[in-house]
Amino acid sequence: MISGVHYRAGAAVVVAFLCAAALVWVAGRLVHRVVGRLDIDADHKAAIQERAERVMRALTLLAYAVAAVASVSLALQMFGIRGPWWSPEIAVTWLLLHGVNIIVIVVGSTIVVRVLHLAIKHLQFKIGRRHSKADLEWQRRATTITGLLESIVTVAIGFIAVMMLLQELAVDIRPILAGAGIAGLAIGFGAQNLVRDVISGFFLILEDQVRVGDIAKINGVGGTVEQINLRTIVLRDGEGAVQVFPNGTINTLANMSKIYAYAVVDVRVAYSEHLDRVMTTIKEVGASMESEADWKPLLLAPIDIPGVESIADGFSVVRVRLKTQPLNQNAVANELRRRLVTIFVARGIRPYAG
Repeated sequence: MISGVHYRAGAAVVVAFLCAAALVWVAGRLVHRVVGRLDIDADHKAAIQERAERVMRALTLLAYAVAAVASVSLALQMFGIRGPWWSPEIAVTWLLLHGVNIIVIVVGSTIVVRVLHLAIKHLQFKIGRRHSKADLEWQRRATTITGLLESIVTVAIGFIAVMMLLQELAVDIRPILAGAGIAGLAIGFGAQNLVRDVISGFFLILEDQVRVGDIAKINGVGGTVEQINLRTIVLRDGEGAVQVFPNGTINTLANMSKIYAYAVVDVRVAYSEHLDRVMTTIKEVGASMESEADWKPLLLAPIDIPGVESIADGFSVVRVRLKTQPLNQNAVANELRRRLVTIFVARGIRPYAG
């Protein structure tokens, strides 16, 4: 008798997990087929596949969790375990009334979040394909907006799902919502800096003042923008330190990589040097860089020499500028300095490049 019960309980467990495995396999095949038909390049498809795998992992975990709960319920019923703390009839009734809704809410919210993330990422890829990879302006703007949209989608759907789950668990959410409203008023009065940061961040992103990947100088600190959030901007400076600026405290913001940039080099030469000869040499160096295949795509205009910037300490300072593609000004400036030093030494001009 007991062996027969054991056999039926074991068979029920096996059937439950086989059903879960079959569901996961079918869903995996559908996702694989949908992703495979996307008309995007290999790199973008790999990113989409990675996100699809996350969806599948969440679905797999849920399917096997449901199978485990069903197995325990069936096993207890087969062994005749009943009591005030356990009743299969009560459990089945509760599952039919509320359990199914909870499963739908959890699965639905998880899948909606993952699918919307996939759609947002796919939208970013389509924007990137519509605008050439050389158009860094659109690439950085799409990356910034994508990260913000993903955060908003996750928070909004997560909040709605939690409220729905609490309602299914017979928790009255009206006091919670009322308390949230009161807390919102308290935050509005007591956390004015937070509200100021969020509002400033919203307009900063809306007006496209700065984007992820830009080289910017914020409140006098220069570096590369790594993150743009509604409350803060994260900047990594030249020493590798991470600088975090609340958006409401940003008084000055200089974006040095929007549309174009200037590679600026100050060349110091002794008073005894003939400045016309120095400037002619500098123009020759600029022309040689413009004629080379490695540097020509990065240069947007011929070399510009505004003139003598200053005279002090025995040196004349000649400022030199090269208009470049954004994010390339440092590489162009370094190459220009290297060539100037080399040709000055060859021609006997005593330089000091700063």
